[in-house]
Amino acid sequence: MSRLPDVEPLHVAVIIGSTREGRVGDRIAGWFVSRAERRDGIALRVLDLLDYDLPDRYPRTPTPPVAAFAAEIGRAEAFVVVTPEYNRSFPASLKQAIDFAYDEWRAKPVGFVSYGYRSDGVYAVEQLRPVFTELHAVTMRDSVRFDLMHDQLDEEGDHAVGTMLDQLTWWGLALREGRAARPYV
Repeated sequence: MSRLPDVEPLHVAVIIGSTREGRVGDRIAGWFVSRAERRDGIALRVLDLLDYDLPDRYPRTPTPPVAAFAAEIGRAEAFVVVTPEYNRSFPASLKQAIDFAYDEWRAKPVGFVSYGYRSDGVYAVEQLRPVFTELHAVTMRDSVRFDLMHDQLDEEGDHAVGTMLDQLTWWGLALREGRAARPYV
């Protein structure tokens, strides 16, 4: 999808959802960003959960890191969540971060880059879909997936990246126009 000259780039936050020591999510996010940067019409910002000192418990009043994270979610017009699959689900650190924002997710699209051993992270994504639906976000049907036992971070995943970004961009621009025409309920 090429960028239209009079359209502001779609602001996409790429969220690295794992905070585990020894994680590979940062490398997978880097691979994804290197592919996504080739496209016109999107502006990427990486949000690594390791960069936010998010509290272990939901605070009564937002801490500065919680407020900063929620503000980044609010500024973004679309999201790509990079998530591992841990025990057939997604990491607790990601769920906690998602919960620190609420209205900021509304009427925005979410794409997924997932990874795991043998399952490609598909179970994590399938559990994230209803979470984002509850937050009134729109999840993309197609995703980018890696089996850490067999797949390599190479050009083979480029088609999946393109397909997911086509969907994310379409929804992102459509929802941007919708939010501008009438505030979401």
